[in-house]
Amino acid sequence: MSVNTGEQAADGPVRYRVGGMDCAACAAKVERAVARVPGVAEVDVSAVTGALTVRGGDREAIGRQVEALGYTFDAGDAGPSRAAHAHEGHDHEGHQHEGHDHDHADHADDDAHGHTHTAPGDGPWWRTARARLVFLCALALAAAYGVTLLAPGLGHWPYLVALSIGLVPIARHAWAGARAGTPFSIETLMTISAVGAVLIGATEEAATVVLLFMVGELLEGFAAGRARAGINGLTRLVPDTALKEIGGALRETPANELVPGDIITARPGDRIAADGVILNGDSSIDEAPVTGESVPVARSPGERVFAGTINIDAVLRIEVTARAADNTIARIVRLVEEAQAAKAPTERFINRFAARYTPAVLVLGALVATLPPLLGGADWQTWIYRGLAVLLIGCPCALVISTPAAVAAGLSAGARRGLLIKGGGVLEGLQRITAIAFDKTGTLTRGRPVVTDVIAPPGEVDTVLALAAALERGSSHPLAQAIVARAEGLPEHGASTVKALAGRGISGIVDGRETALLSPHGLGTLHVSAEHADAIAALNAEGKTVSALAVDGRIAGLIALRDGLRPDARPALEKLKAQGVKAVMLTGDNRIAADAIAGELGIAVHAELLPQDKSHIVRALQDAGEVVAKVGDGINDAPALAAADIGIAMGGGTDVALETADAAVLHARMNDIPDMLALSRATMANIRQNITLALGLKAVFLVTTIAGVTGLWPAILADTGATVLVTANALRLLRWRPAGA
Repeated sequence: MSVNTGEQAADGPVRYRVGGMDCAACAAKVERAVARVPGVAEVDVSAVTGALTVRGGDREAIGRQVEALGYTFDAGDAGPSRAAHAHEGHDHEGHQHEGHDHDHADHADDDAHGHTHTAPGDGPWWRTARARLVFLCALALAAAYGVTLLAPGLGHWPYLVALSIGLVPIARHAWAGARAGTPFSIETLMTISAVGAVLIGATEEAATVVLLFMVGELLEGFAAGRARAGINGLTRLVPDTALKEIGGALRETPANELVPGDIITARPGDRIAADGVILNGDSSIDEAPVTGESVPVARSPGERVFAGTINIDAVLRIEVTARAADNTIARIVRLVEEAQAAKAPTERFINRFAARYTPAVLVLGALVATLPPLLGGADWQTWIYRGLAVLLIGCPCALVISTPAAVAAGLSAGARRGLLIKGGGVLEGLQRITAIAFDKTGTLTRGRPVVTDVIAPPGEVDTVLALAAALERGSSHPLAQAIVARAEGLPEHGASTVKALAGRGISGIVDGRETALLSPHGLGTLHVSAEHADAIAALNAEGKTVSALAVDGRIAGLIALRDGLRPDARPALEKLKAQGVKAVMLTGDNRIAADAIAGELGIAVHAELLPQDKSHIVRALQDAGEVVAKVGDGINDAPALAAADIGIAMGGGTDVALETADAAVLHARMNDIPDMLALSRATMANIRQNITLALGLKAVFLVTTIAGVTGLWPAILADTGATVLVTANALRLLRWRPAGA
């Protein structure tokens, strides 16, 4: 136990690490126990993340209460719950431990932290304390079997010794749980069943059942560690060191010491050590580890790169923009951990159900054991045996873990593809969406104008572009930059005496000729042919901005620009339509431009809207019976995002995308919207499968046990087997991929 003082916890929520929680039942046990500590005002526990968040109370008292239950407690990274370490899934991974059967002796001879591990990557499972206890119990049971063959006169005593090895730790934790407010735990049911079996002479079977229970718990712990490691594996993508420029030389520096403004170098094949902006170099970046993109993306100076991505082609010089604790991966891990800790409505219902279900099972077991002998004169030993089996069948572990395991796996799978969903409630709610309201600029469109049309005499298109670019090259206006970008690679022309014409355009001398780029309203006395007038009218009707290039007082050509559609906008809307979800566009842009974009996409549109108008339309859709998601940038659309059933922010890993709304598409891909809905539906289908598995197996074994077909050891398989099956089924979601990916 890494607690050194008995100091009072901070006034705000403080986060600790608890190891050994395999399921929500474990979390509930810890939560009830910590709530009894004097001074604790608020407590929340997540078995998925291994986090204990407490407001008030004495740290040492909290630690003692947790360890008394058989779990490990680490206050080494205690701090405000929103300021958890960025690398906690990596640096503290050793504190995520599996199993109920930890005791102080077990911790003493484990790894440097004194804890046990069963999660993948934490060392071989057979070297954990619980695995050693399972091996010892199995060896004792095998020895008991051999001894009784050689010396039958010893009776049940050898089996009693084997039973004690496994049952004593279980009984101790059952007692600690009962004292801490959890009398109806799996350890309690196991202890009652095993002791009862001994009393009716079924010692050999009781020892076998305890061993099977311990094996099942070992498997549960391993599976829980896999689920827990699903998102934390992201943190291992960031390299430990970086090549930092210091005094004109490159020096290897710990990545967690980098600060904004530092300059680092990434060589071909290197993982980029920090979020940053490229200063020098053009290279392809493999972003698959972070974004799921299967094809490397070309990046050049001025563009952002993410920590953990792989530089492929050339040396890059990068300016760091975020500390290790604030890089994209760290923020994703932190926010997903918090999302995993937020209980979904289905999970909350199941937890309430389980709280009544377990005492009911105890009553049912007592009735099965007593009513047939009392009312029908049946054999007491037979029916007590069956009553004890009912207790084992009734453990709610598989049912309780059915939802959080699937939710955790779904959230992790989404985060690995840049789909940040903030909690089980949001993940569950996404499946019910029937309508999505999209912002236009930056969501359905690229958010920046591009040249769409150049109308010029045959063979003169490049000349018109080059002359216009000569005038606009020094301007920072988005339209000017779009023209310069389109003219890239064409011969450059020199321009002089360039000046802005207020409300009209820009003019100058290019190659000795008077040249101007003018708006249609700024043409003044220039002659406009009928052909040019018709072209301007047609382009304006398509929502495009038109500029006319005039050379020596004559119109040489027309250039049209528009905020272009995202290339994946139309395919994404087609996917949504196939999912039965309608789309509508809400924009503050002018009606002509909005109608043009909506016409290309084939969706309804509301244009020239103020922010409050967007929220009114969202509420009108809800009043019409729709479950509405709003997709926008997270700032201008704040009222509508708040009014929607679920708000989804589009962004490239920015603070806004990470912190605003209920969910975020981190990499601004339109296809991620239908994929997010598909992930929600896949997760809810998985939850339904898990609940069916958990209750179905128990129902079958309950009937066969009361009928006398099955006994104690099949009963324990009904419990631990169902839990392992449910967890394994949930883990399938970690491999989720969108259709066609």
